Amino acid sequence: MSDTAVPTAPLTPAQVVDEYLRILMVPDPAGARRFVAPGLRIRFTGHREMADPAECAAFNAGRYRWVKKRIERTETVAGGSAAETVVYSLGTLHGEWPDGTPFEANRYVDRYVVSHGLITEMQVWNDSAEWLLEPSLNRRPAP
Repeated sequence: MSDTAVPTAPLTPAQVVDEYLRILMVPDPAGARRFVAPGLRIRFTGHREMADPAECAAFNAGRYRWVKKRIERTETVAGGSAAETVVYSLGTLHGEWPDGTPFEANRYVDRYVVSHGLITEMQVWNDSAEWLLEPSLNRRPAP
């Protein structure tokens, strides 16, 4: 029996995104940096631009008491290459608003560009802004 470790295959772009999100939701923005390229471009709803996973964690800490993602599916757009592959993560958010009110079934869609195994771009959309404007929306049962 050999003590030599068997090399593992590089992660697919979808696996890169899933692992990045898993670690970012801990939250562990420093650990999430392993999956991002220098010059990362992040845009949240409302045209909020960021450049580091720590900025995402700080934004979430200001908007929610706590928040987590339930990933329903991760989709890789056909025709991608090692140089550029587009990946979507779709699911829901659950957590608590700053006042402690719980929420569930807050839809999200994230779009990522993965280049040579690293995330170069992240765009984030979710129902939070609408729910904050009209709190009764987050008390409706999920479809």
